Parts: sequence; structure tokens; C-alpha cells
Amino acid sequence: MSTTTTEILQQTNTFLSESLSQPDLRRRIYATLRNKLPPSLQLDIKQLNLATETLENAITTTNSTVNSSSLRLTEKLLVSYPNNPFSSFLLSLIHTLRQRPLDAALTLLHLFRTHPSTARSEVAPQLFEEMFLINFLPVLEWYNEQRSRILSCLSSSCGYDSDDNSIVTDSVVSCTTLLSKMNGNQASELKELERDYEQVLDENCRVFVGYFEEILGNDGNRVIDPPLVVLKAVHTGDTYEHNRNEKSISTEFGSKNGRYNPIWTEGEQSIEIQINKTLSKFPSFFPERVSPRVLITNQRSSSTSKPSPNNDIGSEPESVHDDDSCSTSSSDSDAEITQEKKTEMDSKNNRSQKQKQPVLIESNSLDPQMEDYDNPMNEGRYTPPKDFVCPITTHIFNDPVTLETGQTYERKAIEQWLNGGNATCPITRQKLHNTQLPKTNYVLKRLIASWKELSPRNSGLSPEIPYLENEHVYIPQLTSPNSVISQATIDGTVNELRLSITSLCTSEVLKEAETAVLRIERFWQETGTEVEIQTMLSQPPVINGFVEILFSSIDTRVLIATVFLLSELGSRDGGVISTLTRVDSDVECVIALFKKGLFEAVVLIYLLRPSTASLVQMDMADSLLSVVNKREDEFFKMCIKPKAASVILLGRIVASGDDDGAVFEVIKRVISGKVIERIIDSLESDWTEERITAICILLRCMQEDGKCRNIIADKAELAPVLESFVGSNDKDRFEIVRFLSELVKLNRRTFNNQILHIIKDEGNFSTMHTLLIYLQTAAADQLPVVAGLLLQLDLLAEPRKMSIYREEAIDTLISCLKNSDSPSAQIAAAETILSLQGRFSSSGKPLVRTYLLKHVGLDKSYRSTMRKEQLSAVSGEVQETMEEEKAAEEWERKTAFVLVSHEFGLIFEALSEGLKSRYAEICSACFVSATWLVHMLGILPDMGIQGSARICLLNRFVSIFKSAKDTEDKALSMLALSSFIHDPDGLRNITAHMKDILKGLREFKKLSNVAFEMLKVFSEGSKSSADLWNHKELTQQDCSMNGEVLSIVCLKDKIFSGHSDGTIKVWTIRASVLNLIQEIREHSKAITSLTVLQSGDTLYSGSHDKTVRAWSINKETLQCEQVYDVKDHVNNLLVANSISCFIPQGAGIKIHSWSGTSKLLNPSKYVKCLALVQGRLYSGCQDNSIQEIDLATGTLSSIQNGSRKLLAKANPVHALKVHDGLIYSANSSLEGTALKIWNASNYTLNQSVSLASEVRTMVISSDMIYMGCKGGIVEVWCRKKLSRKETLQTGTNCKVVCMALDSKEDVLVIGTSDGRIQAWGVS
Repeated sequence: MSTTTTEILQQTNTFLSESLSQPDLRRRIYATLRNKLPPSLQLDIKQLNLATETLENAITTTNSTVNSSSLRLTEKLLVSYPNNPFSSFLLSLIHTLRQRPLDAALTLLHLFRTHPSTARSEVAPQLFEEMFLINFLPVLEWYNEQRSRILSCLSSSCGYDSDDNSIVTDSVVSCTTLLSKMNGNQASELKELERDYEQVLDENCRVFVGYFEEILGNDGNRVIDPPLVVLKAVHTGDTYEHNRNEKSISTEFGSKNGRYNPIWTEGEQSIEIQINKTLSKFPSFFPERVSPRVLITNQRSSSTSKPSPNNDIGSEPESVHDDDSCSTSSSDSDAEITQEKKTEMDSKNNRSQKQKQPVLIESNSLDPQMEDYDNPMNEGRYTPPKDFVCPITTHIFNDPVTLETGQTYERKAIEQWLNGGNATCPITRQKLHNTQLPKTNYVLKRLIASWKELSPRNSGLSPEIPYLENEHVYIPQLTSPNSVISQATIDGTVNELRLSITSLCTSEVLKEAETAVLRIERFWQETGTEVEIQTMLSQPPVINGFVEILFSSIDTRVLIATVFLLSELGSRDGGVISTLTRVDSDVECVIALFKKGLFEAVVLIYLLRPSTASLVQMDMADSLLSVVNKREDEFFKMCIKPKAASVILLGRIVASGDDDGAVFEVIKRVISGKVIERIIDSLESDWTEERITAICILLRCMQEDGKCRNIIADKAELAPVLESFVGSNDKDRFEIVRFLSELVKLNRRTFNNQILHIIKDEGNFSTMHTLLIYLQTAAADQLPVVAGLLLQLDLLAEPRKMSIYREEAIDTLISCLKNSDSPSAQIAAAETILSLQGRFSSSGKPLVRTYLLKHVGLDKSYRSTMRKEQLSAVSGEVQETMEEEKAAEEWERKTAFVLVSHEFGLIFEALSEGLKSRYAEICSACFVSATWLVHMLGILPDMGIQGSARICLLNRFVSIFKSAKDTEDKALSMLALSSFIHDPDGLRNITAHMKDILKGLREFKKLSNVAFEMLKVFSEGSKSSADLWNHKELTQQDCSMNGEVLSIVCLKDKIFSGHSDGTIKVWTIRASVLNLIQEIREHSKAITSLTVLQSGDTLYSGSHDKTVRAWSINKETLQCEQVYDVKDHVNNLLVANSISCFIPQGAGIKIHSWSGTSKLLNPSKYVKCLALVQGRLYSGCQDNSIQEIDLATGTLSSIQNGSRKLLAKANPVHALKVHDGLIYSANSSLEGTALKIWNASNYTLNQSVSLASEVRTMVISSDMIYMGCKGGIVEVWCRKKLSRKETLQTGTNCKVVCMALDSKEDVLVIGTSDGRIQAWGVS
């Protein structure tokens, strides 16, 4: 019968719904699939764990928005990683939650296809039975026949009766006994059969997954028949023909949980499997361990049910043989066999008699490798959780270690296992990639400690079954003469206790009362915490008696005993604390004793919970610091360590308000001495409250005196701090995040990076995943700090195209900056961005403002700050300082890049909102952050986002520059404005405020080079007049052997020339001489154009060999890094970001992406020249027309219409340049050559002049227009007045093909058609 789509969807949906409704089931499957990941995917385990945590958040949340967001985030994350069983299962759950049952079913079936063994045995065994196993009956019959054949041979060889069809006889034969009878060939045959069976099941799973997928994809118009069962017997090579008419198949299985393995299982059970019934039992896929106790129990029951001494099977020995095999040789004597059976019968009779007495099983009486969890320990009344017990030793963990497989073992036991030559996990049998054991699992160890505190020994109960920590069992209390005597002794001691209590409460003699206290204390130490005794001592009269001793006694031993007893009672009974706090003088008495040197009293003070105000008023700080500074062995053993209590009380003082400076004095004393190191030690405490308090104290110390940050960073163990984050409340979590954020504000960037790596990698949990989840629930004013730490951890790796951590962190910072309803969130976000710059003083203050002032040229402020912070390099530290500066610059570039590139400069919009705030603190922080990021735009590669910064911030910077009274603020705004003057649109916007800006620049002219450079651009005085410029020929080189000089470009101190034979030459000018430093010929044809990116790190060359090459120019020599095949001749190459534009051999303009795609623009025009500015492409055409194309939208605008006369001579536009918002074109006409100047914004013609020569190339400087002409001359025109000033003669009649100016406009380089290169000095 064929399966239907409805049945498949119903069965898969049932399993997935059960998984979603049962957290324990999900966690078990997660752990199983996580352990199955291959080593190649272990690097992705953190991302999969993040997906798991986010999915769990979606399952448990009641907020539909959070649910939908979490599911989308998880699905997006899983799709971006390689397919594996873990991700397949998670995706199937996501599809189920998003109401996509078909996708969920297909994803789950994919798990059965790729990892059938894991899917059927550990993930979804019930689903496997219902969907798959019902079709595998022929496989089961074949397996049973083969196994019966092997075991029947074994039974015959050992003298046991068996038939052909079943290995089950009157009694159950223990497979461990049969194993002892096997020879090597029989055991090997069984193992091969098991392996073959596994392979057959795997293959059939894959076949039927395809069948089910075909059904799910069927449109209902065709019938799909089930596939034939694949069956191969490896040993015989026989195939089994499937008979569908067979009614039933008799099989035997040896495992009560439906799993079979001939080596490990207890016995055989005959199970009838019907084709039309659900199959709940099937052969095993992994070994099953059996407890020796189970063997003893089963064998005892076997002998009871089959008492006949003639039954061979019933007379099998009850214990497992130590021999590897049974002797089946005919040479064995009858006497030996008879003696063996007699010994075994005697042993059984003795055991039968012992059944009437309690059985005590020692911890070393069982084989640890065969120990099962169903031992008597798990049957006790106070059973420890199974996760607290080592599977090897069966003891509660003392030093647990968790292997890479996820299994936890006692350290000594697993060390012994590994030292024995094993390299696998004892439980999972997976190969261990690293046999070096990890750190202790402190989380588990603390959980065990907490459980022990709640166990019967430490509770107020009188357990009937005392627990023995180092033994396997609970030994019941037996009624015996000894126990009666012991009880009588206890009763007598209780009577003595009553007498001592009476003496304490009624005696008028101090010495008698003191003696009573010492007796009570000794009795408490000897007998423990019986409820009756605790009740007797907790009565108010007794407590008052203890308090009288505190007031009256001067005996230190008595006072310590009294404090000890009150602390013990108060820690167990809140009524005792209530009794003590009813009278203020009682509390004051305890505090007075503590301040006089009775340091154990600090525990009682902690239990009394005095107010923070009283702690400050009582002036207890010195005494608390003394306790913290002492060793633990100097104190009497208390219920709480005195040091821990002191740290907590000290933390409450430090966290209080500081109205009169008392708290600051306490912090100074903590930092000045060794106390801070002792508090750092508390970070490793087993007590969570002590760890959290230590974090708060250290955080306050760093905030008050940041110089202690280096000590904390050097001494602190951060793994316990990170583990504390998981179980803490929101308040404590934020304290931990603030502590870690402050810790990475060291004055050395390399140290900060080291600490960040520790935070990222330490602990049992992924720090980044935990912070990402916390980011979704933190309060608004806490979000920026959490986001800042998360972003810093993400930046440890090189910025990737997509990072969930980075995206979420930056989105959070931007949203907080825009949140005007929460000024605290705004200031926190702005300060976080400032700290991301990465430079800090020794006190942890950000130095971004100081470094920006240094760039402006205000070195005085910089040097003053450095002197105060003592950061200037001294002798012997120069190299180290250079390394630190290099690391700081690398971090600064990386941080600025991810901030400004996020959502195309969205950060600038948020900073602009912050600058509008009515709070001066927010405005100041946003102003410095904005100045830094705008300044970094000039250093980073061009990302096309300067326009966003200009629109959002330029007017604000102009306003600050014009109105700021503070010199430093004015200088910073000038630095920001200097980043816009090289942008035509920015320069145009600034021009409207030219008068006020020039006035401010003149004030800074002598102080700042930035001001001088800006004045050079803006000033219209005589110094910028073209009349004062002079041109002088410096040098000339003949390169005619390389053909024409087709392209020239200048960069820094180098000149690059491209020649018609495919050669690129690199030149430098020294002492007015062109020096050739490198010659490369990798292009096979003429190099028509050279261009350099604005960032100045890459040179691109275009050639007629239909390729574009990218060259690295930051190295000593020019090196080709990439070759792009553009499949067309390249002329007039221009490059921007990830695309190139050039003129092909035919019509149009070709736009080629570096990814390989290309498209043709303006296909109706034959283009002669191109210019590219700010995403706008300008083209001069053969028909004398000029067009502008917006590359972002593809919009084409006509600036000058061309001629359409068919018989007229063509008048092409030979040269086209865009400079300072103007378009310059040189074109031929019937009347002659003309230079035209157009407005780039509205396309109006500003000016037009006639030229005497035909122009072939053009270069524009700040003051001049250079036009290379056909007759070997260069005409020099004044750009402002548009008048000819000079004509430069090249000395030949050839065409001037190309020209270039250096960055300082000091040198003009000319290339001609006869292969000459000339350099002219401009002064």
C-alpha cells in the first residue's frame, strides 16, 4: 500500500510538535547532534549554539514580535552555514513554528538521508519505526536468519541444544556467557553481520527518503509505488527477494529497549512482528551496557524458575567469567568440568543463604566500565542527580572535566583511561582530537556543592538513610544492640545540653555561663545539626543568654564560640536574626567587638544585614579591610568564610553614596595596599554573591582611580566572571558588562586586544552569544555599554561582509543615539562610540579629542595631556611605543570602517540628532565622535558615503566653526570641514559661508597646517593669481622604443606611464631628473589608460588586449594582484569602488563589475572621452554631444546636443574634465576648436572661448587649465579669468597625447605620440 502525503506530514509534524513541547527532549537531541559534528565543522559550533539559543528564545517567548524576529534571525544564520544534521534539525523546528509543514518534513527527511544512523537511533527512533521500519521486514528476517545460524553453531559447539529457527530455549542464555564460549572466527562473524546490517539499514533509509520526497512533490496526478528493499549479505553475496504476501516474520531481539548487540545485551527475547502492526522493537545500532547486578539478579531468577539440576543452561555460573573464551576442546577432563560445576553450585547456595541479610556492595567490587546507573545509590531516598555522578567511578564528582564530546568524567578516572593508551571517549567512543584535559567544570562543581548543602547531612532533617559520599550505596540504619546504646548515649548528651542551656540562661556567675557556652559549642561540633537541638538553641531566652555573654565576657575563646553559635543558628533560622535585631544595642555590641579585633564576628554582622548607612556610620572599613587582608587559616572555621562576609559588607559600603568623601577614602585604601589583590582573588570564589560583590568593588575602583586597571587586568581570572553572567539577575549582569568594558580601557592597545581575546574565548559559554541574547532584554540606558563590548569582541576578527553581532551592536548604538526620550541612553551611546576609537589615558579616559587636536596642529594641548598622563615614551621604550601606535591605528581604522559603512553612513544621521540635544554633555560627545568619523573618511578608502556625512553634518560644523568660543572646538570643526573641501558638492556648500570661514582660518593660519591648506583652496588673493605662476622644463626622456606614450598618472613621488607596446614604466623625479625605477610588460597590447583609486593603494591599467589589471603600489615594487577579462578593447578607463567604466571598440560605454557582469550604456553614441565624479559619468561623443549618466539610477541627461549632418565632417569632443562643479570640454567645430565651460548642476553654458589649436588632452589645477594640442604644444590658461597665460613647447610636431599633475600641483608631466616624456616645474 502506497504512503500518502497526508500520512508523511502527520507523522513528521507529530514528532516535531512533541520536540517543541518537550524542552528536555530538545536538549537531548541538541547534545546528540552537537557531538556528531565532524571536526571540520567544530569552528562553526559557536554559530550553531547561537542559532540554538535564539530558537529557544523564540519558543519560550510570548511576544509575537520577538518570536518572529528570532525565527528570521535563526533561519538567516543557519542558511549561511554548511548543511549538517544539527542545522537540519533546527531548520525543521523553525519551519514548524512558521507554519511550513512541507518544508519541515523535507528538512527532517534530509536528516535521514545524510545521517540515517543518527536519525533513526538517537534523534527520531519512533518516527523511524512508524515510517521506515514497517517497510524493512525482509531486512529483519535476513538478519535474524544469519544471526541464528551463527549462534546455533555456537550453541552446538558448546554443547547446547538449539533448533534451526530460534536461539531461544527453555531459559534465557546470557550473551556474555555465550561470548565467553566463542572462538575468534565466530565473534568476528557476528561483528561483520552487525556492520552489514547497519549498512543495509542506512541504504534503505536513503532509498525510502527519496520515495517520501517524491510523494511530497507529487501533484496528485500519478501513482508512486514503494521502492524495492535493498538487501545484501556481504559474506555470501546473496540477495533476498521481497515477498509481500508473507504474513509474519519471527525474529529474536536481545534488548529491552529495542536495540541489539551480541556482545553487550543481557539475553534474547522472542518477539513476533506483524506486517500490519506498529514495530516497536528492532535490532540495536550501538552497544548497551549491562550492570553486573542485573546479571546476578537475572541469573538468580533463572535458577529459581528452573530448579532442575539437569538443565545445562540453568547451571551456568552467575558471575561473568574472566576467561576470554570457554574451553570447548575434547581434551578437557571430566574431572575439571565436574569440579567447576560443583564450585559454581556451592557459590550459588551460599549466595542464596546470604539473600536473607543486607548486602553491602563496596565501591571497588564492580568493574567501572560495566557499572550501570541502576545501582542502589539511585534507589535511595536522597538520590543525587545522575549528572553529578561520574559514569566511570560511579562516585559523585570531585574534580569534573568535560571533554570535547560533551561527556563529563572525574579527572583522575579519565586520566587513567587516557594513560592506558585509549584515545576515545569512554561513553560515545568518539575519537578525541586533543587528549590534553580541559579546565575543571566549575559550574558543575558549584552545582554539586550547592546540592550537598541541601542534602540531609546539612538540613534540619534526621535522615533514616545516611549518605556516604565515597561509596556506592546508602546503608540503612539497623536496629541492633549497638544502635540502642548509641541512642542512649545521644539522649544522655542531650540531657547534658539542656543543663548547659539552663546554666547559660539562669546562672548569675559569669564563669559558669562561659563554661556552658563552651560545652554547647563542643556539643554542636560533635553532633551536627539535629532539628531538635537547633530548636532548643534558637529559643529567644537562649539567644539573649548568648548576647549577655557578648556584653560581659572578656575571654576571646568564649566570645568566638558565642559568635560561632549565633552565626550557625542565624544561618539556619531567620527567627534568631529577628531576635538579635530587635534591640539596636545588640547589633552595636557585635560591631564593637568586631572593630576591637573579634574578626569572626563579621559573619554574624553579615547575617544581621545592617543598613548601608549604619555600616558607613560605624566606620567599619578598616576592620573589614584587615579581615580581607588576612589568610583563611587565621580564623575560626565558620559557616561563612569571614573574608567572604567582609568582601560583601565592603561592597555595600563602596556602592553607597559618597556625600562626605568617606567612600572615596575607602576605595583609596583598597587600591593603595594589597587588599585589591585579595579582592581580585574573590573573583574565583565558589560563592556567587562574593564574586559579584568583588566585581562591583573592582569596577568602582577603576572608575575612581583608573590606574589600578592594569593590576586587575594582570591578576584577574575572568573565566568565573563570565560564568557568573549566565545565572545572574539583570542588575548583576550589567555590573559584569560594565566591569569588562572598563577593563579594556588600558593605555596600551595590544593589552586591550589580549583582554578582549580572553573575554571572547574563556568560560564554558560563548560570551558573544550570551551578550547578543542579553542585548534583546537589557534596559535602554544599558544597551550602549552591552553593544559596545559586543562590537569590540566582533572586531577582533577582520570585518566580514555579514556579522550578526556587529549588525545588532551598531543598530543598537544608532537607535540609542536617536532616542531623545532617554538622554541617559544618548550620552551612553555617544561615550561608547568615543571609547571605540581605542586610545585611552592611564586612567582610562578616551583620548580621541586629544589625538584629533594633534592632527589639527594644536600640539601644545596634546603634549600637556601626555605629560599629565605620563604616556610619552622614555629611553628604551621607543620600539614598544611604535608597536603600540601601529596597533592603535589599525584598531582605529577597523572600528571607523565598520561604523561609517553600516547602512551607508546611517551613523552620521544619528550623530546629527545628538548634536541637536539640549544637553551639553550629549552635544559635546556627539561633536567629537562626528569629527573623528568625518576625519577618518579622508583616511579610509572611498566608500561613496561622504555625501551622507556632508548632508547630515556639514552645516552643523560650519555653525560651530563660526560661533564656537572655545578654541579647541573651533579647531575640531575646522578639521571636519577640511574633509569636505575636496568634494565639489561640499566645497560648493561651504562657499556660501566663505567670508566667515576665511576669517576663522586666518586666525589659525600660524598654528595649523590644516588652516593653511584650506586658505590655499579658498583664498582669492594675489598669491593664488595665475599671473604669478611660472613654468620651467625640468627634464625629458625618450621612450620611442616603446612606442607612443598613451597614458600618464602621478601618485605621491612616483610617475606611471603606459606605452603602446604594453609596457608600464615607473619613474621618480630627483634633482630635476626623471629616474626609471621599474619597467613591467605584462599586457600584450597597448596600454591606453592608467588610473588610481582615491585611496591611493591600487593602480588600474586598461589595454587593447581586452584586460584590466590591478596593481599594488604600496609595496617597494609594482606588482599585479588581479587580472580582469573584460572581453573588449579598453580606452579611457575609469574606476570607482567595484566597477570600471571604459570606451569599448564600438559604440556606447561599457560598465564592468569586478564580479564579472557587464552592461552597455549610451549604445547609440560613439564616445571619445569620459569623466567620472561622485557617481556621475560624463561622456564626450563623436557627434559633438555631451551626456551625463547617473550610474545609480541609469538616468541619462544631455548637456550638449550633437550634429546630425550625414555629409558634414565629424567634430568630436576630444577632452572632457569635471572640476569644482564645472564641466570643461574641448571640441572641434566648423569654425574651429572651442573650450566650453558648463555648470554641472543645471547644465547651463557659463563661458566659451575659441582656441587656435586642436586640443587632444586636458588637465585642470586649482588656478590653471592645461590643454595638450595636436602640434606638440601645451596652452596654459587662467581658470578664473579664462585667459591664455602661456604656451609650452615640447620641441616636436607630434601630438600631446596625455598629461598629469602631481598631488601638490608642482610638476606637470607630458606624454607625446613620438614616445617622449617631459616634466615641467610649476612655481
